[in-house]
This record gives sequence, structure tokens and C-alpha cells, in this order.
Amino acid sequence: MGRADARRARARETRGDRKSGGIRGLFTWKKLLGTFFGIVLLGMGAFGALYLYVDVPAANAMAERQSNVYKYSDGTVLARTGKGVNRQIVDLEQVPEKVQHAFVAAENKTFYKDQGVDLKGTTRALLNTLSGKGKQGGSTITQQYVKNYYLTQDPTVSRKLKELVISLKVDQKQSKEQILAGYINTAYYGRGASGVQAAAQAYYGVDAEDLNVAQGAYLASLLQAPSQYDWNSATPTGKKLVKERWAYTLRNMVEMKWLSESEKAGLEFPVPQKPKAAPGMEGQAGYLVEAANKELEKQGVTEEDRLAGGWTFTLTVDKKRQKALEKSVDDQLESKLDREGNKVDATVQAGATSVDPRTGKVVALYGGEDYVKHYISNATRQDYQPASTFKPLVLASALENESTTQDGSLIGLNTVYDGTSKRPVVGSDTPFAPQNEDDRSYGRISVQQAMNNSVNSVFAQMIVDVSPAKAKATALALGVPDKNFPERPAVSLGTMNASTWDMAGAYATLDNHGRKVTPHILQSAEHRDRTVMPQKPKREQAISRASADTVTKALTGVVDAGSGREANTSAYDAAGKTGTSEDNKSAWFAGYTPELTTVVALFGEGDGGRKQVSLTGTANSGRANGGGFPARIWADYTLGALGGGSDRTFDLQDVERGEVPAPPTPSDTPSEEPSESQEPTPSDTPSEKPSETPSETPTTPAPPTSSSPPTSTPPTDPEFPPLPGESEGQPGERPGGNGAAPR
Repeated sequence: MGRADARRARARETRGDRKSGGIRGLFTWKKLLGTFFGIVLLGMGAFGALYLYVDVPAANAMAERQSNVYKYSDGTVLARTGKGVNRQIVDLEQVPEKVQHAFVAAENKTFYKDQGVDLKGTTRALLNTLSGKGKQGGSTITQQYVKNYYLTQDPTVSRKLKELVISLKVDQKQSKEQILAGYINTAYYGRGASGVQAAAQAYYGVDAEDLNVAQGAYLASLLQAPSQYDWNSATPTGKKLVKERWAYTLRNMVEMKWLSESEKAGLEFPVPQKPKAAPGMEGQAGYLVEAANKELEKQGVTEEDRLAGGWTFTLTVDKKRQKALEKSVDDQLESKLDREGNKVDATVQAGATSVDPRTGKVVALYGGEDYVKHYISNATRQDYQPASTFKPLVLASALENESTTQDGSLIGLNTVYDGTSKRPVVGSDTPFAPQNEDDRSYGRISVQQAMNNSVNSVFAQMIVDVSPAKAKATALALGVPDKNFPERPAVSLGTMNASTWDMAGAYATLDNHGRKVTPHILQSAEHRDRTVMPQKPKREQAISRASADTVTKALTGVVDAGSGREANTSAYDAAGKTGTSEDNKSAWFAGYTPELTTVVALFGEGDGGRKQVSLTGTANSGRANGGGFPARIWADYTLGALGGGSDRTFDLQDVERGEVPAPPTPSDTPSEEPSESQEPTPSDTPSEKPSETPSETPTTPAPPTSSSPPTSTPPTDPEFPPLPGESEGQPGERPGGNGAAPR
């Protein structure tokens, strides 16, 4: 080997020595194992130190929770809640054994055998907390008892570590029976009930000792999500989930030999009783607090957080306007009802929502006669149809989509339609021929006049001209919920479901020149530990200003010369629309001034809220339509809320007048001649009958000409004079009229 080869060999040896002593030397098995065991020993040492350092503390102050304060927008107190916790401690012996087992089966099957902690579940919860996923399950009954009784609900790593250590110590010092008793007596079950005794009373009206196994399994199932699983307020998904949780609990009881298969098979799901209002929630206070609490959930303040107490919630509600709304309902409705002696009057429920159209703030709300007497809020309930208050939204969609009639005329306020009662719509795959109120035919009529008089046949055809799908899209953009909302001609008459809150948002958006308004009632939520400022809703343009302002112009005609004349006064500039649903089960007036948007509705409610009944005969006044009590309440409230009136007027721009085609000649062939396939069929009738009555054997008379007057004459509107063949008449929406079609 030459000198050069020798040098190269020595260089290779040197590089190899460096490599083996460098990177490879850092990752030898001995060093890796040593590092691992070092970390384990360090962790054990740290946990040991933590175990010695953390003592079992005294019980927390849950039994002395602070009250929450709810305030009006001016800072005056509306209500105080949570002055004391609804809890009564009971001995474990007072709870039936099978009910005890139901809690164990639902939450922690190994409770009687474990050491009080679930290391795997706790580790997962710690990782989830560190990664920002919030509170997670996985705790044993002992850990949950420790959290409820000794600690707080904060989803922090330090609290979770303390929970782990204290649980180990509590499991050594207390018996399983003591721990289980502590757990079921401190857990929160919803409805303001802490502890099994309060829960038994709140959900079943019995003492804990009288609970049966099915009821006990439901209460045990509630603990996973009290708000979501409360049968009274649960969504269909929530009801499905709690039933599954209930069945899961019973299966575990069978598996653990605490319940026989035959006993399980004989059990039925125990639907709980309706909740009762908490003391101090009388009158409208309970409805306002309930609406605020629902919004708090959406803003990230959970029921658990709220009930811990110490909060001050400021609402957007204007105290003076709230009192004005209550007074108007009393003066214009309640004072005229005989709830004790008149069966119809006993079923009448009123609801209202009033909104600032620039901010979306709910300034007043009427939920019912008394929260402690009628738990359901009539302001936010969504189980009734808004009826003809939906027609302006059909017009809004026609304008927004630049829709045309069947003969190609651009739709606007002057556009002419055939207002014949029971006229089959043309251009729809779904037959529909609605009857006008009192079966009155109007012949050729402008859109403005049709809006004034709420002519069903016109808007049924208009939604076909627009397309039900586009009309629905516009309605959703304005704020109407997608609730029982099929895309069919019948929805032109408001056969979907909506609340006064929902419709107030939609009309406030029209009032706000088409810029989206989302009603909200929470102004701020303050606690000594944090302050929650509500997220500001997006204020995007839902529809164009021209479309919104044109609808507003149409609705001023309804108040000035149409079915909403009861809301008319010279004290303010107003726009609005009446609505009366099928069989007169609901009656609405939705209206606004430049400063205030308010929706008032009456609902016929029978059988404890489980049945919709007719309002006909309310206060012995015949048909309680939207132009009656609701319009009068609206007018009286608006006058008071505006301090006696306002000189502000609507600032309307680019109002669309529409096109007026030439009248047909006698030789013309009507363009809307129906075919046999266009006869109405039951397929267009929703499960809840729509707010219009299709004819069984419709016929379509030819549009009238100057030599062929209509069968019933439409009214003259000062801004839209009669078309050829029309003569003067009176608006069609009138009290009374047996078998009248809805408006």
C-alpha cells in the first residue's frame, strides 16, 4: 500500500469514529431507555409531590351560589335569579336501589371496583384541553363528584390534575355509598334542579324515593347534556339522543345483573312533565329572561356557567317600550276577553316582538299573559303559520329576481293580475287554486291593489312566476326560518312556520332598505372573571334597496287604504301587512315605521298547548283577523313607543312601478286557460292544512274587459286608478264571513 492509500484509509477511520461517536452515539438503546425511564421517574416524582401537596379541600360554595341579575337597557333591574340553589340533600337509602344503579350504569359501570379515577379518560381529557377542544368526558363518578363538590367547572389542566389527585384521596377516605350519594346530590339536571330530589320534583313531580327505574334512567341520562336532553325543549335530534342514552343505561343495567331482560322489556320511555316557571319569573320577566338565556347559549355562556351565578346580564329591552307593549295588549285585547266564561277567549294567546330596524335590538317583547301561567313564549314559538304576512316576501323575490308574468310583463306595483277567486295557477307542475276571502273575485287588479286587499289568487300566481324555490331563497335571506317550508305554490300564503321574532327580523330588513337585520336581546354579560360581548351579526345586503323600498311602498298602501287600516294614524308614517291563517288559527299584523318594526300575533291554543284551535268568536267579535286585534295592538303600542308620534317619513328610492299590458280584446284568447291536469289535488295540501282552500272543480273565467265587468268589483286605490273594466268597491278583509278563505 502506498502512502496515499494509507492516508485515505486513516481518513475513513477518522470519519467513522466521528459518526459513531456523534449522531449514532446519541441514540443508543441504553441512552433511549435511560431517557424514557428518567422521564417516567420524573413524572412519578412530580405526581408524588403533587399528591402530597394537594389536600382534599373544603366543599365549594355551590350551595351558596350568587344570584344572577338581569337588567333593562337603562340599567334598572328586571329580575334576579338563582338566589338559592334548588337542592335538597337526601340520604342514599331514600333513593331506590335500582335508581342508584341506573346512575352507575349510565356514567361509570366499574364504579364499585375502580380506584376512583380513569387514567385513560383523564389523559384524553388533558390532551383535549391542551389542544383547545374544551371539556371532554371520560371521568368516573368519583371524579365528577369531586369536580362538583370540591372544585369548579373550569376546563383547565390544573383543575384536571387536582381532580385526579383529590379523587384518589377521596376514594381512599370515603365509601362508595358516600361518594355516590354526594354525586347524585350535587349533579345538575337542568330546569334549575341540583340534586336528585329537586330533579325528581322538576321532571316527574315526585320525591326521589318514589322514582321508578325508567324515570331514574332518564334522570341519569340527563346528566350528559341537561339542556339538550330536556324533553320539553329538546330538538328532534335531542329527543333521539336522550332516548338512545336511556336505552344504553338500561342495557348496562342488564349487563351488570341489576335488571332482568324481562324487566327491561316492560319499560316505556317516561316522558317528563312540562316544566314550571321558577319563582320571580311572573308576568313578562320570565319570557325576557328565557330569551336572553337562549341567546347566551349561542354566545358561549353555557347553562352550567350561567347557573354558577355572579353574572349581570344587560338586555337590549327598553323599559318604557316594554311597559307600553304590555299596556297595549292589556288595553286592546285582555280587557276585552272573558277567559273564565268564554271558551274561545280562554284559548287566545298573544305574542309580539318589537325591533330597532337599524341595530336589530329587541326593544320590547310580549310572551304571553304570564310566564308562570303559560310557560311557552308566544313571541318566539314557531308552531303557527305567519299566513299572508308572507306575501310581501313573495313580491320582494319577484322584484329581486326581475321576474315577469306569464305574458312577459315585468312585475312591479302597477303590474296587472287576474284576481279571480279559485283561479288555478298557470305554469306550475303542482296544481293550486286558492279561494280569496269570502270567495270574492276581483278580476283584473294591480299588484298594489292585490297587496292592499290580500288577494290570494294573485300571490299564488306570482310565486309561480318567480318560482317557489327563488321565493324561498329570498325569504331565508330575509330571516324566515326553514321550518315546514316546501317549495310549492301554497307557501305563497304563508303555510310555513315562523315566530313573531322571525318575522320581525324579516320586516326590519325591509325597513332597513334590504340590509339584513338579525334580532338580538343580549347587550352584555358581565362576571367578575370575564365579560361577554355579543357577536355583532353580519349586516350584509339581503336584497337590493330598490326591491326593499318597493315592498315598503306597497305596504304603506295596505295601511293607508287596505286591510291594515286599523293601524293607520296621522301620527306616524307606517307600512304593514295583515295575515290570518287557515281556520283562523292565527292572526297577524307585521308593520313598521322608519324607527320601529313590530310584529303582533294571536294564536288559538287548546288542550294545554297541544292543539291549534280557531280564534273565531274572540271577544264575541266574529273572525279575529289580522286587521283587527293585532293591528289595533300594533297601532296603540307604536304610538306610545314613539312618544305620541313621529314626523319621520320613509326615504324610498327607485320604487319599481312595473308594467301594465294593454287590456285584451273580446277576440283575444285568454293566455291562462287551465287544462284538466291543472285541477287542484290533495297532493298540494300540507300535513297541517294550508292557509288557503283550493277549489275542487275550478274554472277559469276569462279576464274581464271594458264590456265584461268582473263578478265583484275591486276597490279604487288613489295612486293606482281602476284598470279597464274595474269599478270602485271596498277592501275585502272584513270580520265575520263563514267559510272565509284566509288572508
